[in-house]
Amino acid sequence: MFTNRKQLQEILNKASQHARKQAKESGASIYYIKNNKRVREDAAGNKFEITFDATGKRQEFKYHE
Repeated sequence: MFTNRKQLQEILNKASQHARKQAKESGASIYYIKNNKRVREDAAGNKFEITFDATGKRQEFKYHE
């Protein structure tokens, strides 16, 4: 079972790398959740935390890990 899990993790990592590469080449942003925060990473590698205020207005702030 450990081997299957390890293989699955490798497949997922390769898929993630491929998606990032394609997004970067096309100039698109990547959206994901890290440390319970919504993050947008632009094609240049800049990261922004996405938040929503009480009225639902979207805001972005520079993301610091």
